[in-house]
Amino acid sequence: MAPALLLVSAALASFILAFGTGVEFVRFTSLRPLLGGIPESGGPEARYGWLAALQDRSILTSLAWDLGLLLLFVVQHSLMATETVKTWTSRYFGVLQRSLYVACTALALQLVMRYWETVPRGPVLWEARAEPWATWVPLLCFVLHVVSWLLIFSILLVFDYAELMGLKQVYYHVLGLGEPLALKSPRALRLFSHLRHPVCVELLTVLWVVPTLGTDRLLLALLLTLYLGLAHGLDQQDLRYLRSQLQRKLQLLSRPQDGEAE
Repeated sequence: MAPALLLVSAALASFILAFGTGVEFVRFTSLRPLLGGIPESGGPEARYGWLAALQDRSILTSLAWDLGLLLLFVVQHSLMATETVKTWTSRYFGVLQRSLYVACTALALQLVMRYWETVPRGPVLWEARAEPWATWVPLLCFVLHVVSWLLIFSILLVFDYAELMGLKQVYYHVLGLGEPLALKSPRALRLFSHLRHPVCVELLTVLWVVPTLGTDRLLLALLLTLYLGLAHGLDQQDLRYLRSQLQRKLQLLSRPQDGEAE
């Protein structure tokens, strides 16, 4: 009983950390740039041009620091997803392997968000300053961000959120049901091996659709876009399977309940 309680507690702690980090990531990527949480340090007229920015050591230092934080996250997220590291962590942490991966990813992302350095005097790629764009562009961006996050949460539920967070593995282990992946079809396993991030398009919308694309935001969007693109390898067989599963879930959701049928 005690080992099972420890396993459940560890899995829940990892889940809570990941959930809190997800909420913070929404604030970091959407609320701060859309609601004006980034200091302007004198306004647009005080910003450097692109050539002048490359000669300013403070700007280059901040960008180098941000790049280091992003690379730390990318290396952690990719290295711990390799079969070699997963085999090693499974050997020493057992059923908590997925929970450990989720917790380490959340901690790496926390480092990125907490120690990220903005570049308020850096150049901007675009900015909605003149009316009516200064009013309508932020509003349009806000709507697209809300839609994107709703789609992200919906897709995560479709892809079995409990299993993605490592909770289902511990639950099955405590009840003696084995490994959840062992119960999935070969087509599902093939899809999961190709699809590292099922919310790629929605995340790209969140990263790029902002009223002001400054220097550090451009670095964030570029590097994560490259990383998301390299993590995908879907083919037609994967897409057919994904489409069939989506249609199946929609049919289950649209089926009348027993009480309603009577």
